[in-house]
Amino acid sequence: MTRKGLTLLEQELKQLRSVDRPGVIKAIAEAREHGDLSENAEYHAARERQSFIEGRISELEDVIGRADVIDVSKMSGETIRFGAMVTLADEDTDEEVTYHIVGPYEADLKNGRISIQSPIAKALVGKTEGDSVEVTAPGGSRSYEVVTVKFADL
Repeated sequence: MTRKGLTLLEQELKQLRSVDRPGVIKAIAEAREHGDLSENAEYHAARERQSFIEGRISELEDVIGRADVIDVSKMSGETIRFGAMVTLADEDTDEEVTYHIVGPYEADLKNGRISIQSPIAKALVGKTEGDSVEVTAPGGSRSYEVVTVKFADL
């Protein structure tokens, strides 16, 4: 994963441990004061939220502990691989889109960050500027031309 991706996961873990976990513990305590727990919707909702928070904390601790951070700013070249910033032109519409190929835990399509495990990234790996790429995704097949390949740590 990239340095930025690791930082974002560490920030989420800190938020869960220092804000969300204490908040849900307080909510559970308040809900207990309302009496009969078998019919207490607030209590059950708080316990469910606590379960989610504890599960996410465990997951993040595992991912962060096993993270292999790659410094994308030191990468260069013309071949698409992990860390590449790739601009593609749709061969049917000429519409351009830019993706940053990152690890699965830092992917965020709204911000142009796609997982190295996604169908489009798998199709792009090994290609260079000017290559045509046929991408088969759940939404159907699309053809793209690789316009630019850059490496920048974003």
